[in-house]
Amino acid sequence: MGARRAVGELRRNAPFVRFWTASTVSDFGTYITTVALAVLVLVTLGGSAQDQGWVSAARWAPYLLFGLVAGIWVDHFSRTTVLVAADLGRGILLGLLCIGGVAGWLNVPLVVVAIFAFGMLSMLGDAADRSLLTQLVTRPLLVKANARLQQSDTVAQTVGGAIAGGLVAALSAPFALLLDAASFLFSGAIMASLPRRRPLRNTGAGPTLSARIGESLRWVYGHRFIGPMAWSTHVWFIGSAMLGTVLPVLVLHDAGLGAVALGLVLSCAGVGSVIGTGISLRAGQRWGTGPVMVVARGFEALSVVLLAIVAGAVPGWHEAGVPPGLVVGCIGAAQLVWGIALGTGSPLEMGFQQAVTPDAMIARMSSVIRSANRGMIVIGAPVGGLIATVAGVAVALWVAAGFICLGLVLLAASPFRTARIEDEMLDDEAAAG
Repeated sequence: MGARRAVGELRRNAPFVRFWTASTVSDFGTYITTVALAVLVLVTLGGSAQDQGWVSAARWAPYLLFGLVAGIWVDHFSRTTVLVAADLGRGILLGLLCIGGVAGWLNVPLVVVAIFAFGMLSMLGDAADRSLLTQLVTRPLLVKANARLQQSDTVAQTVGGAIAGGLVAALSAPFALLLDAASFLFSGAIMASLPRRRPLRNTGAGPTLSARIGESLRWVYGHRFIGPMAWSTHVWFIGSAMLGTVLPVLVLHDAGLGAVALGLVLSCAGVGSVIGTGISLRAGQRWGTGPVMVVARGFEALSVVLLAIVAGAVPGWHEAGVPPGLVVGCIGAAQLVWGIALGTGSPLEMGFQQAVTPDAMIARMSSVIRSANRGMIVIGAPVGGLIATVAGVAVALWVAAGFICLGLVLLAASPFRTARIEDEMLDDEAAAG
């Protein structure tokens, strides 16, 4: 299917357009919260790199604890209903964080508890989100649909990061969180307009919970392509979590820059992602999903290596009086490379997973992979914070680069390195016929 024809079909698909709009709005709010939470913990509450790690871990801990049952539970409800409830709940939680920050009774442990609850709702929303998309668009359009969603996310990161830095500086971190609360409430209202379909699974008697979890695990990790892709991504997420934890520490503490600089750095990753998503579909069609993802992982590793080098040089730059703008530029350049690589690989990865997975298994497949990925964040985030606290940010970034390189090796050494989504869709259609 031609790219222009695919775009036209997506634009005429009213439910997808509403879904896309809701996702875009909440994405803008999410990047505001990324900056606001980091400033809230590290500056407003005077927290350490370790505190930042615990907050990040709390955000993703529900995936580790309950992720395997999330997809099974979601199968019993309309996906739209789950998404609306998740959006409204997250909006309320962020509103409470704003009130606590303004009133002055907020502390790091309370932020951890609130973010854990936020993560619970996100876990359920994510399980429904992935599987609802397959009900809104046809399988041949999934890669293009994911690319459109990724592009919106990256535009939100590009603009939202820069806006977030200014808002946090002007309004304070708690009030910036209120904007994300509003975005989730708006997203929930739009999601409520989407069609509600019956649950895929009957809630009556059937296989036990443990049997269905076992079935999900066997399907994901037994698949010739999704299995290796999943293992590689799990390892990658440890390094990515370490990066996400220590990057704000590098910008706000070590480099002595403010919220505006942090927002600009995140915006550089967003600019890169816009470029990456723009070439993702054509690159996948020309060279194949597997080869493109392997190359993308290589550039992600390179970007973290560049950050580690910059982090090691920052103390000397302080002594030499290097202008802050140059420091921001160097960190931003590394983030630009990261964004291009991530923007190129992510739509292909998600589109491939959805295209080769049966409808009845998509929510569970998504939950299995996401729960493991987020479980790696629960490990990587506090470990990254601990290493940064004990040995310094540069050492933490070198360790993060090592994990991302390991994920690259696992992917490049597996059969997935030659995978093409078109071949797999043809094989599935032939089997169905």
